[in-house]
Order: sequence, then C-alpha cells, then structure tokens
Amino acid sequence: MKQKMKNNNSVNTLEKWRFKSLYILMVIIFVFYGFRLFSLQIIDGEDYTEQAEENRTTNISIATERGVIYDRNGIVLAKNAASYNVTITPADLPLDEGAMQAIYRELSEIVDVPVTNGELTDEVVKTFSPCNTDLGIAEIVIIADTNAPYTPMQVKCDIDEETAMLIESKAEELPGVEIEIEPIREYPTGELTSEIIGFLGPIPESLEDYYTELGFVPGRDKVGYAGVEATMQEELGGSNGLRVVEEDVAGKVIRDLELPVDPEPGLNIKLTIDTRLQEAAKAALVGNIDWWNRWFNDVRFTNGVVIAMNPKTGEILSLVSYPTYENNRMARFIPAYYYEQLSADPNRPLFNHAISAEHPPGSVYKIVTAIGAINEGVVSPYQSLITPYSITITEKYAENDAGTPREFVDWKEGGHGQANFFKGLSQSVDVYFYKISGGYQDEVKEGLGIWRMSEYAKALGYGEITGIELPGEANGLVPTPTWKRINLSEVWSTGDTYIAGMGQGYVLATPLQILTSYAIVANDGVYMKPTVIEEIIDENGNVVQPFEPQEVWDITTDPLIEIYDENNLPTGEKKVVESWVLDMTQQALRMTVTEGTALSIFEGMEIPTSGKTGTAEYCDNIAQEQGLCEPGNWPAHAWYVGYGPTDDPEIAVIAFVYNGTEGSSVAAPIVRQVLEAYFELKAIDEGNE
Repeated sequence: MKQKMKNNNSVNTLEKWRFKSLYILMVIIFVFYGFRLFSLQIIDGEDYTEQAEENRTTNISIATERGVIYDRNGIVLAKNAASYNVTITPADLPLDEGAMQAIYRELSEIVDVPVTNGELTDEVVKTFSPCNTDLGIAEIVIIADTNAPYTPMQVKCDIDEETAMLIESKAEELPGVEIEIEPIREYPTGELTSEIIGFLGPIPESLEDYYTELGFVPGRDKVGYAGVEATMQEELGGSNGLRVVEEDVAGKVIRDLELPVDPEPGLNIKLTIDTRLQEAAKAALVGNIDWWNRWFNDVRFTNGVVIAMNPKTGEILSLVSYPTYENNRMARFIPAYYYEQLSADPNRPLFNHAISAEHPPGSVYKIVTAIGAINEGVVSPYQSLITPYSITITEKYAENDAGTPREFVDWKEGGHGQANFFKGLSQSVDVYFYKISGGYQDEVKEGLGIWRMSEYAKALGYGEITGIELPGEANGLVPTPTWKRINLSEVWSTGDTYIAGMGQGYVLATPLQILTSYAIVANDGVYMKPTVIEEIIDENGNVVQPFEPQEVWDITTDPLIEIYDENNLPTGEKKVVESWVLDMTQQALRMTVTEGTALSIFEGMEIPTSGKTGTAEYCDNIAQEQGLCEPGNWPAHAWYVGYGPTDDPEIAVIAFVYNGTEGSSVAAPIVRQVLEAYFELKAIDEGNE
C-alpha cells in the first residue's frame, strides 16, 4: 500500500514538472514572437514600411531630347532622328503555344530574325544584350519573361520606316509585338564637320555616379565624347523627366503615385562655322595633298590642318583636321572594329590636329622675334644687317664658358646680302633673325634674348590654351632656361636662343595658337578669344545666349611684357607693344605677298592680303622610325598664315601640312584657295541680300 502511494506521488511530481516545463516553453515562445513582432512593427517598423514602399514604387526616367546643332547659316550639323525598334512584351503574348509560335514565325519573316537559335546557357543569359545577339525570337522572349514580363524587350533595332509601318498595321495579328521609337543622333554633314561636332557614346563607368545624380540613365542615355557634343554636353543634354509609379510583383505598372515631371529638352546651338567655307577648306587641303602625292608618285603628305578665323571677333569660320572620321558610324553605338581601326591609324584621325597637335612653328614664329626686337630697340626697322649664307657664333652654356664654334645657315644659297626688318620678315631671312635673336659681334651687340622673347611669345598667345570650346586643346611650349633645367636637367645654351628665334628647337605651337598670333597682329594688337559658339537657342527659337566677342587683351594698351634688367632678372615692371611696331609688322607681312616668299602664289589675286610662309624642320618619333632624321637634312612641315583684306582684315587663315617640305609651295596655295572661297561666298551673300 505504501509502495503504491509512493509511485502515485512520483507520477504527480513528474506530471507537474512536465506541465511546468511546457508552460515555461510556451511563455518563452510567446515572449520571443511578441518581441519579434514588437521589433518588426515598432522598432524597425519604419524601415520595413519604407522597404515595402520601395518594392512597390518604381521611378521611370522619361528620356529627354538632345539639342540640335546648326552652322552660322542655319544648316543642320547634328539632329535627332527616329530609330524604329521591334519589341515584344511577354505578358501580352497569347497563352496558347500554337498561337504564340505563329506570331514568332510571322515576325521572323518580316524582320529576318530566326524563330529559335542558340541555347540559353548561363553564360549566354549573363552576356545577353538586346539588338546585339544571335539568339532567336523564342530565346529572347524567354529571357524577357524571366526578368520582367511586362517590360518590352527589343528583338530587332533600327529597322526601316516601311517595315515599322507594316508591323504597326498588323497589330491585331501580332499581339505583344510593338514598335518602339528611339531617338538617335544623326550628322547630315558627316565627316565634313566631324572634327568640330564630335559624336556621342554611352555614359562611361567612371562617370556613372555623376550622370546618375543629374538624372541620366547609364546604359540608355548617351553623352558627348568629342567635339562640341562633349564640351557643350550640359547645354545640349537637357534633363530627363520622371514618373513615380506603383508596380505589382510581375513589374506591371498599376498607377502613377505622383504627378509626372516632364523632360526638359536640350538647348540648340548655332556655331560660328560656315559649312560652305568648311567644304572649300577641306577640298583645298585634301586636293593639294593629293596633287603633291601624285606629283611625287609617293604618299608623302598624309595629314594637315586648315583654320579660318575672323580676327575682329574670334569667330572660327572653318576648322579642318585631316584625316578625320565618319561620326554617323557612331550614331547607335561605337563599333569596336571601326574604333580600333581609327586608333591604329598612324595619322590619328580621332585626334584634332588643329588644336591638339604641337609642332615646331618654324618661320611663322618669326613675328614673335620681329616684334620683340623692334619694340625693345635691339635694331631699328630700317637698320640693315649683313645676311650671308651662314654665320658662326660661339655657343656657351655659361657666361665664363670658353664655348665652341657653331654654324647657323640660311635657307637661301649665297645669302640675302643686306636685309632690314621689312626684307628680313617678308623674305624670311634666317641670318637676320639669328642676329636679332642672340646678337652678333658688333653688328647687333645684344639680341632679344630668350627671356624677353618668351614674354612677347606669351603676349601673342603662345604657351597657353586659347579656351576654344573643343576638347583636348594643347598648351604648346614657350621654352626658357628654367623650363630646360627642370624638364631636361640641362643648361640653356646661347645656341638654343638663336634656334628659338626661328621657331625651332624646343618651341612648339598648335595651328590655332599660330593663327591667333597673326589675328592679334591683323587686329592691331587686340586678342579676341577664338570661339566656335555663335548663339545658344531654346526649343522655341529664343536666343538665351547671344554672341558677344570676348576681348582677352590688347598688347598695345595692356602692360603684358615683363621688363628684365641687365642680369636677365625680372624687375616687376611691365610694358606694352608700341602701336607703330605693329604697323611696321603689318607692312612687312604685306610685302611677303607683294615681293617676298609668297609672291608667286598670290600674284594676280584681286583682294590684297598679307601673310607669312613657314618651313619647320622636325624630328619626331614618326620621322625617326622612317629614318628621315639625317643630320643637316631633316624633314620639314609646311606652314602659311594669311589674312585679308590687308587694310581691314576680316578673315585670317592658316594651313599646315605635316611633312609638307615647303610652306610657300605647299601650304600657301591652300590659304589662297580658302581666301578666294571666302570672298566669293561673301559676294554671293551680299548679292542675295
């Protein structure tokens, strides 16, 4: 009996323990879920609400329209054209497999895309790109249905308008199939103006954050990659619109949650370029290059530059960099094979030679030395110097250096006899410029010197970018002893000064810089900033930014020339270029055409012009690879700068031919043709008015 009672107590105790344990477990579970519920709803409730809101809310960017680019006469240089894409929305296709396949077959016949082609491996799906795939229609639809069944997927892009209209007419027979109209850039003048206009490309990965903040969509929107398209991206690009919508889990748009924001179209831009003159300039350059190559029976000349500017306003009327590229081939995407072809071309067609190429300017740089020497009183304009075929100077690297003899020769066998400032500049007398640059015995006791020469070069626009609205402009180089010591770890020699006065040695300049220096002289010392932008216009035709010529400085009134003491140390004081010095320089440049090195080329031209020939020896990497850098017989570039009418210049033109050998015979005829074309066009325009 006692044993039985003991067993019952044990059972009761065990049952109470089990019940208690179960109760505790239930309390723990309720506490856990209660805390979890509290955490989800109270502590993290706001975050989860935001996530839920974000999951059902989608921002849809509404693409804007890019601004149009015109030339100064209203000719369209860049515009937006409609590109027709065929799309399929998987959710709108019929559920019946037979009906779906019938749609695939009919569409395949129309757009020439196979119904099925290829396997959907993980790698294929990962690298899939609409409009750039070999997959068939069925495979494309499977990918689209997996990712976003309510989002149209491109099946074929850039079909012709007739095919697009045919598909539109079969809308009832082809449910789920639609035509998407996508704007693409079109360049009516193509490679005639591509070095100025440029082209568009996808947003670079490195700039995705920047453009995303501006509202652009990487992978869809394009931005400028070259030319005005790049530098004026902010004005041309406009801003995208925005729709904030609610979507279901399948990606179907249910409703707008906010009032849509309309896109703002980009501004239109009118350039200073005259397409007619651009065509004439390119024809003159390419025509002369081809003529000389036929004459030599060898491809010797391969690239060159022509730029025309209004010296009074800085307006660039034409800008030719040859060879160039066809920017229409970049309209939809940049073809890899074409880009690689352009990049591998040794003549660098993607490179704007007019503003980015730095070459020794040679004799066209002599106006720097000429103006400096006269303004500093190194010689007087009418002072004659003896100019034999060659002179020998003592080249020194220090004042107390004993030195070594170094001969400098003229371009003309037998020399020029006596030469003053006018003959020296108009006939490009090398020995005259050697003497006024570095001095010569008792005849010119002290030359201009490199320090003062550099000051006049900078005053004429060398050594700094002009700020033209094109990307990639180079600085050029105005060398000084300090520059040589820092960059080459070498000491400046007296011979370096003689060579620099000729625009050789370390001196480098872009064609635009050289043209600018002559425009300053033609414009009586006033430096007008070069520009390719005439006006900026809104979508309604209102001018939001009119053309306003920008004066940089006037070398006859603005003290720009640093004054150096007898130890070549700056004094802190500055001077101007006397106006009479420019008068003398203008007379000498006119004599280049009437009795100097350009006489034969410009003989008989009705409009009086002025100018300067230039033949610049060079020894760059290309010449070295071709074995052309023979001592005493280096190859040479051809330069010519001219402006007119002489008494009231309204156009200045520069021509440059790489490896062109002789400025007077190769570059000068190009400038004459451009000048004549300009005045003919002017007469036509005045007649039309």
